[in-house]
This record gives sequence, C-alpha cells and structure tokens, in this order.
Amino acid sequence: MIRLILVGILLLLSLAFFLQNQEQEVTLRYFFGLLESSTPIYKPILAGFAVGLLVSGILLFPPWVRGRIELRRKTKALQDADVDLERLRHSLEKVTGRISHTVTGESQREPRDE
Repeated sequence: MIRLILVGILLLLSLAFFLQNQEQEVTLRYFFGLLESSTPIYKPILAGFAVGLLVSGILLFPPWVRGRIELRRKTKALQDADVDLERLRHSLEKVTGRISHTVTGESQREPRDE
C-alpha cells in the first residue's frame, strides 16, 4: 500500500514537472554532433525516466523470479511436512489407542484363583 502511494506521488510530481516545462526547448546532438534536433525539455527527461525504469525492471526481475521459485519450493516442503506430521499423529493415535485398550483390558479382568 505504501509503495502504491509513493508511486502515485512520484507520478503526480512528474506530471506537474512535464506540464510546467512544455514550452522550454533543448537542442539534442546525436552521433557526435552530426545530427541536431530541438525538442521540448520534458521529452528527454521522460525518456531517461523510462530507460531507468526499464533497466531497473530488467535487473530486479531475475531475483524476483528466484524468490518466487524458492517460496514455492519451501511452501511445497511445508505442505509435505504437514502431511507427514498428520500421518504420524494418526499412526501414534492408533498405537496409543491399542496400548490403552490392552492396559485397561488387563486391569479390568478378574484375577483367577489357581
């Protein structure tokens, strides 16, 4: 939620900057001065912002994917451990139930006179 608010603030500030600087022109020199172009100042700044987002997205994508894979692997291991735990509890209840029936059955018997 905080990220969404921060992104919204950043976008609003960027929009205000672009709207305030629509009239100002900048001259761009491409290919070591062979080609020149005049454009509003917000276009190269917007292009730089977009390239920065693209580069950061490319750099952050592999660790994010790795984290998701690791999370999925650990979630599966946890589910398997839960299944094993339930199976062991069930088998322990069976064994405990047999032992308690055997112990209670012996204690309820009448001693035989020999």
